[in-house]
Amino acid sequence: MNYLIPVLLLATFLYALIRRVSLFDSFTEGTREALQLTVSVLPYLAAIFLAIGLLRESGLGKSLADLLNPVFSLLQIPKELTELLILRPLSGSGSLVILEDIYSTYGVDSYPARVASVMMSGTDTVLYIAAVYFSTAKDKKTGLAIPISLLSALIGTVAACLLCRVL
Repeated sequence: MNYLIPVLLLATFLYALIRRVSLFDSFTEGTREALQLTVSVLPYLAAIFLAIGLLRESGLGKSLADLLNPVFSLLQIPKELTELLILRPLSGSGSLVILEDIYSTYGVDSYPARVASVMMSGTDTVLYIAAVYFSTAKDKKTGLAIPISLLSALIGTVAACLLCRVL
């Protein structure tokens, strides 16, 4: 297993030699494209990180969680997970901070902690991924991509609650 990556690299180099591809030119071209991508994505990422910081530091995240708690209660989502459910589509690292708070407050074997763990593994940072993807896509119209992704994350969370109740 220790030799897997070197073997894959060697196989790639051999394939390039057989196809007569200039490895250095291909490498520098890929590096240039990666740097261009990074520069084009930075404004979108800055906006997402600013929104996350404002949401957390202003207390708006907690207020929004309190406001949405009755709706989430109807879906059998514990109130302890409301803030995580709101922040998860925006930030993976922010979600991990909330997950750690849930672990330390309720214990890792508690119902909220188990649901939060399943939720973290079954959902993703939808808005972060959309910002990166649509910043580089030629067609900037997101259509229903973001609402459907957010709905699927909500459905995944409801399923996590049901699974953790049963298991």
